[in-house]
Amino acid sequence: MSNIEDIVDALDKKIGKVLSKQSALTKSNLKLSKELDQYRSTIKSQEVSIEAWKEKYETLKMANTILGSDKDKRETKLKINALIREIDHCIGQLSE
Repeated sequence: MSNIEDIVDALDKKIGKVLSKQSALTKSNLKLSKELDQYRSTIKSQEVSIEAWKEKYETLKMANTILGSDKDKRETKLKINALIREIDHCIGQLSE
């Protein structure tokens, strides 16, 4: 009988260790999930900031071209033509 009790005690200790490790891993997983959410939030805000800077850069390029810079003149003309086509399309939809 003593042999069975030793086996049960050893098994009980091993189960305790497994449950302890599971608890630690669950806590670690929760912590990592929170960090991941924070990093995703940071990335999203940085992407928004990058898009805003890209728009400002494009606006600045267009303004420089209008002021007389020959560097991006063709690009600005294409952009203006695209805007005109878009306005014409909107007017066509409104008149329908």
